[in-house]
Amino acid sequence: MKNIVAPMEKALPSPTFLWRFKMVLFLMWGLTCCKVGWDSVMRMDANLRDLFLYEAFLYYNPLLLVTMMVWLWGVNLWVFLQSSINYPKIFEIDQNHLTHREIWKCSTWMTILVPTSMTAYLYLYSHGEVSLAASQPVLLYILFAVIMIFPFDIFYLSSRYFFLRTLWRIAFPLQPISFPDFFVADILTSMSKVFSDLERSVCRMVNKQVATIAWLEADSVCGSHSVAIPMALVLPYLWRLLQCLRQYKDTKDKTCLFNALKYSTAFPVIFLSALKYHVFPEKWTTIYRPLWLFSSLINSLYSFYWDITRDWDLSGFSRIFKFNRPSAVSNALHGRQWIYFWMIGSNFILRGSWTYKLSAHLRHNYLTVFAITLLEMFRRFQWIFFRVEKEVNKTTRSGGIQLVESEKEDEKLLGTTNIHDV
Repeated sequence: MKNIVAPMEKALPSPTFLWRFKMVLFLMWGLTCCKVGWDSVMRMDANLRDLFLYEAFLYYNPLLLVTMMVWLWGVNLWVFLQSSINYPKIFEIDQNHLTHREIWKCSTWMTILVPTSMTAYLYLYSHGEVSLAASQPVLLYILFAVIMIFPFDIFYLSSRYFFLRTLWRIAFPLQPISFPDFFVADILTSMSKVFSDLERSVCRMVNKQVATIAWLEADSVCGSHSVAIPMALVLPYLWRLLQCLRQYKDTKDKTCLFNALKYSTAFPVIFLSALKYHVFPEKWTTIYRPLWLFSSLINSLYSFYWDITRDWDLSGFSRIFKFNRPSAVSNALHGRQWIYFWMIGSNFILRGSWTYKLSAHLRHNYLTVFAITLLEMFRRFQWIFFRVEKEVNKTTRSGGIQLVESEKEDEKLLGTTNIHDV
């Protein structure tokens, strides 16, 4: 019997082989999608090609960005695990939460489904099957919505329920604000472009304008001059502002009011930009455009200041070389000087470019806006490490999370005892 079992065990493929095999299949699938998509685009008339890509990009841009954020969140969780950070306690989730491997599994399926649907849309449209092409983004959106609200115990029911409950608490901050509430809401502010694109995509689907040119009319229901676009852009900032006001009501901490003021500085950036389509060109050039530039500067500088001094608690750069209360994240990820310089510099630059994607009158440069939105998500990905470190330090002081650190290391790394609690 032993002689039979041993050869069977040796015949089983190793996990490394299976991983490499999956990667080869994934790469082959990606190359096939690129080839089919490119050939489909080249079949289009040169005069209509740009409009065709603009429309296709609009439908799939939100889901592509969400997919990228899910990948990055998996990396965040992996780093927390390597750093021995008890992140389930910080985020107030149970022990059945999704691990980084399960997050990456979800993002892998999303990476397969979204480009496949986009390729099918391009192929069918370029081959004259307009009605079938129009159904592709609609079916994809329905699929994602059904998976999210599916009531049965499959597809990680507890995690989906936790996420949907968090979204509900963000949209209606009628209860005390928890750490997951404002943490997810902050991430949503970095994805405000996703909200505006979702609004336009769903609008065109509801009004049966997918794969048509009805939306080319700027003043149409789903046109580029729609007032719903700036309203969708401002929604995440409004939610975060209401959270700050709710937090002030509960704690009477005036810092919450200054934080609310920070989110309110995004409003003039968004609405002044949208005015370009509703005022005379002379007024835009002489009055509203300078106001838009000024409000953009205020928003970028205020947000940058808040990131450094409050969200990350660097106290005006005074602790670039010294940790007030070092955590496992500090030691494992960014206990080096150059990473602080990188974080501060990249955050300053990306906070400035962030204004670009908030500006409705620049949305037609869709590839540039997509690239800047990706960079903003990368900035938020970096922000997460430092924001969680601050929460770890705060919880450690209250005895909630135990970190293994020697007294000698504390004495070497302690710089000052002043820590902001926001």
